[in-house]
Amino acid sequence: MKILANPVFLRAGVVFCCAAFSFLLGLILIRVMRKNITEEAEISSEASPSLEALPMHLYNTVIQQLKQQKHELQVQSQTEQARARTAETFSQAVLSNLSSGVLVFGTNGLVKSTNAAAKAILGFASTTGMSAADIFRGAEIRSSTSGAGPVYVADEIGSVLHEGSNRRQVEAEYETPSGEQRFISLTISPVLATEGGLLGIACLITDLSELEQIRRAQALRGEISAEMALQLRTSLTTISGYAQQLATNHDPELAKQLAADIAEEATQLDCSIGGFLIEKGATQGVAAGSSE
Repeated sequence: MKILANPVFLRAGVVFCCAAFSFLLGLILIRVMRKNITEEAEISSEASPSLEALPMHLYNTVIQQLKQQKHELQVQSQTEQARARTAETFSQAVLSNLSSGVLVFGTNGLVKSTNAAAKAILGFASTTGMSAADIFRGAEIRSSTSGAGPVYVADEIGSVLHEGSNRRQVEAEYETPSGEQRFISLTISPVLATEGGLLGIACLITDLSELEQIRRAQALRGEISAEMALQLRTSLTTISGYAQQLATNHDPELAKQLAADIAEEATQLDCSIGGFLIEKGATQGVAAGSSE
């Protein structure tokens, strides 16, 4: 009791108790902190793989989508190319089997494409890269306008190409490089893009040489028919005069001479008219065969 009553000993005991309590409190705090740190470490170690795996998963998903889109684009591109080749093949087949010639001029005025019929009509082995002036070489258009100056095929093509003129249809005398004379019909049309821009012009060429020959022959026969009509009228007048003289004449010799003159005139008339009718019938038969 005396010891407990000693103030020095009492203060030492209080200090010891406080130190022991602080030590125990420190141990408890250290254990709690270690536990929290361990739990956080475990949580961090568990969360790290998921955070790393998430971007990789997204990356693989994006890669798969890009591959799928690339495959779809390739399929679409192949389909479009096949469609374009089919359309081009079809167009070439149509142009190759046309009896009329086709020339396609670009915006620079040079031939971009042509078909076999155009080469045959114009007399060129190849027209690619040639201009209208080089191909038609001063071919004049047949015009019904009297007193007007000559109009050339190349000028008409240039008007449609450079001046934006509408479709034109003309006929012209044409001479091939070998010197063969032909009569052709041309339909000159602008080729427009979907948005309205000019891509070039197309010329449809038809050889009308046979029809022109028939037309000229018919015109010539028209003139011959007029001459024949005049000759027929003259012969009939002559025969009529001879017949009147024969009816009023009583001289046997003169009557015999008049009868001979009438027979001779009738024979000449029969030869002229008969030959003309035979030739006209043959011409009409040829014209009918050409039209068929």
